[in-house]
Amino acid sequence: MIELKNVVKSFDGKTVLHDISCTFETGKTNLIIGQSGSGKTVLLKSMVGLLTPEEGEILFDGRNVMTMNNTERKHLRTEIGMLFQGSALFDSETVLGNVMFPLRMFTKGTYAEIRDRAQFCLERVNLKGADSKFPSEISGGMQKRVAIARAIALNPKYLFCDEPNSGLDPRTSIVIDELLTDITHEYNITTVINTHDMNSVLGIGENIVFINKGHREWVGDMKKIYHTSNEALNTFVFANDLFQKVKAYVLSNEKPFPSPDQK
Repeated sequence: MIELKNVVKSFDGKTVLHDISCTFETGKTNLIIGQSGSGKTVLLKSMVGLLTPEEGEILFDGRNVMTMNNTERKHLRTEIGMLFQGSALFDSETVLGNVMFPLRMFTKGTYAEIRDRAQFCLERVNLKGADSKFPSEISGGMQKRVAIARAIALNPKYLFCDEPNSGLDPRTSIVIDELLTDITHEYNITTVINTHDMNSVLGIGENIVFINKGHREWVGDMKKIYHTSNEALNTFVFANDLFQKVKAYVLSNEKPFPSPDQK
């Protein structure tokens, strides 16, 4: 579990995050959503240590990042997996080499042990047999799966994903969403996903944090979001005619809660 308590971050005297408090739960897909410029990317970067807030606490299972020394921060990094927006694969490395990279950097295993772990991770994301290919030889969806395999190679406790469906077609996006959800549940990871994809919000949002103009404005899940009275959230999520129709369909087909004598 990751807890944020009263986090404040500013740039050049302008506050970007205003007193943010929220919880990202273990074993769930936690989504951060909001319009461009809302502060959600700054929030994600603050959690992974790329930015340092001026105020507040960021707790990884009770451990406050803000008060950690360099040794403690280095250890925490070995518990974190990161899926970058553009996959960030090494063009000169094979698929297998890309997944082996963090294992070579942060473990003392033998070559055979590292190779076997990397191959296991590739099999887990349904890329068995792609070991010797280079990133330029595979599709964008496959590249994203390689990046996921690399992100889970160190068996992380925390997985951060920055726009995992960016540049992917809708069908491939669903595959990536399902894969991230399966891995999160299977390995009981605290997964935090920064996304603009409303299909992801309504499909895998087990815990959703809505950031609006630097404020944490709403927290809920993919079921509660249909009932929100928050005007900014409604405008953001259901701006598209298709999603408005989805909302209307869901609400019209919901069964009412049974009265006590019907239970």
